Amino acid sequence: MTLDCETVVGTPSSTNSSAWYLWSVIAAATLYDVGFYWDISWHQTIGRDSFLTPAHIAIYLCGVIGGTASALIIFRTTFGSHEAARAASVRIWGLRGPLGAFVVAWGGLLMLTSGPFDNWWHNAYGLDAKLNSPPHWVLTTGVFAIQIGGIVLVSGILNRRPPPPRHTLEWIPLHLGAMVVAIPLALVNNRVLQHSAIFFVAVSAAVPIVMLAVATVSERRWACTTLAAIYSAFVLGFLWILPLFHGSPGLGPVYRSISQFVPPSFPVLLIVPSYFIDRARAKWPAQSLWLRAAIYGGLFVIVLAFVQWPFADFLMSAYSRNWIFGTQHLPYFIPPSARLARNEFLLEKNSLQLLGGMVVAFCTAVAGSRLGLTAGNWLRRVRR
Repeated sequence: MTLDCETVVGTPSSTNSSAWYLWSVIAAATLYDVGFYWDISWHQTIGRDSFLTPAHIAIYLCGVIGGTASALIIFRTTFGSHEAARAASVRIWGLRGPLGAFVVAWGGLLMLTSGPFDNWWHNAYGLDAKLNSPPHWVLTTGVFAIQIGGIVLVSGILNRRPPPPRHTLEWIPLHLGAMVVAIPLALVNNRVLQHSAIFFVAVSAAVPIVMLAVATVSERRWACTTLAAIYSAFVLGFLWILPLFHGSPGLGPVYRSISQFVPPSFPVLLIVPSYFIDRARAKWPAQSLWLRAAIYGGLFVIVLAFVQWPFADFLMSAYSRNWIFGTQHLPYFIPPSARLARNEFLLEKNSLQLLGGMVVAFCTAVAGSRLGLTAGNWLRRVRR
């Protein structure tokens, strides 16, 4: 697929050339998720042995590629002579460029700033210091800026095109949205939590806002389902490929013998509630924002709980300990007494506490859906 350059930073023209900077931003956003999942596996299999691991290189390439590409867009628009490009730009600190390019460039700068800070932090506070640290906050802020800036950039491209038929680039916001939701889901997707309300609250906080925002700007019929399918395929790729490679612990204490890389957990079953949300979007396209948010948020929590709860039982069983579901793979630092090693759920104290938590999950999903619809409507108005 090709784009004419003016379509990215201006208006369509008859000159067809690859819009390499747009694809660079897409590649950068994807590279971070590749490095992020790979890095988690690296820590669970080996530990932190050095700063320049392949996973870390993939992560920081996100900042290098995204930041460099966006800087070139900005400098080309500022100092070039193409009037259409300047007309489709915003002015910040005397520079001109698409709004999304400025967001991506800022994110790339944050990511590259976090690198030396992260290396110093690990040297000062331990080779395998916790994920929750200031340099990781800076890094995460930077990568979300790159991914969200990419969504803003491609939204402007779509919105500047003539009326239907829409361009085939509609799938790109969905891909970028899948990369966004894959990050928090990697942290909360623990089968131990999947019979507790905290899991559904966390997933409801992370997914509906992004899913509905990019679905609104994409306007594809099965937008939410497509996003969920991209996320699922991405995680399944790591689940099935990483164990093919040799790996062993390099730090202690070591509670279990490992000879292959530990993959991520089986993806959350987002594709089922996403399908029902897409059906609802087609049936009630013109209702009030709050009514649609209540419908979409309610469907998300109810359907996800309906399918994920029994699926979690399956993941705890011996039937899931195979190459397809991968529940036999555990990090080297998980002791035999841990719930994950014993295949035990973390449960609420009583049914009333569980019910209260699910009400919170419902409200969170509705609020996230409302914010997602609002963000999507804003993205549809982006022209620069």
